Amino acid sequence: MMPLRLAMWSGPRNVSTAMMRAWENRGDCAVVDEPLYAHYLAYTGLDHPGREEIIAAGEADWRKVAARLVGPVPQGKAIWYQKHMTHHLLPHIGREWLRTLTHVFLIRDPREVLNSYIRSRPSVTAEDIGVLQQLDIFEFVKQLSERTPTVIDAGEFLKAPEAQLRALCERLGVGFTPRMLSWPAGPRDSDGAWAPYWYEAVLRSTGFEPYRAREHRVPAAHQQVVDTVMPAFEMLWEQRLR
Repeated sequence: MMPLRLAMWSGPRNVSTAMMRAWENRGDCAVVDEPLYAHYLAYTGLDHPGREEIIAAGEADWRKVAARLVGPVPQGKAIWYQKHMTHHLLPHIGREWLRTLTHVFLIRDPREVLNSYIRSRPSVTAEDIGVLQQLDIFEFVKQLSERTPTVIDAGEFLKAPEAQLRALCERLGVGFTPRMLSWPAGPRDSDGAWAPYWYEAVLRSTGFEPYRAREHRVPAAHQQVVDTVMPAFEMLWEQRLR
């Protein structure tokens, strides 16, 4: 059987890394953490925490990254979970390789994303949080496959992670295992070089955090970012897994 290459498209400060932990803990799944990040930083020149370390540790040629992602699955696993940030898929990057992947979109209220993001990087634009790009990729792969990709809302997911994972696995045609609900604390060899800057909570975690309501008020200086991306988020939210 052909392996399942699962591309999970998310913006930053979502539950994407915890989701990666869940899939990696299955035992039949290889994972890769933000494989386009090195190219994104090298091409844009943006100053992110650990920039030089990330570029040195990764692959800065997007063509080589794409070839790897559609090539042999590491260790011959049945599933390859590919954690992607939507803003890393820059406009000049070819998209034909996306045809080989199965796509899922992980969304989160942009107000919550922004309030979390600015704790580590105070300067932020609409492009930085990836919602506009997420809708663009969603529409692209929907047209490519002639079917509507699955969308998971992080808030609803954290209210019922087992039910959501069971429903997602059913849609993807793979068996659910309770191993997806908990994992050992600590770092992984699969973590990106940026883990020391962004993964503090995940490194302590042993499962998905319980849902709790988050602050939706944002600093006035960043309100325009939220206003710009909210219509795209709402369009994706209407497609969410229920």
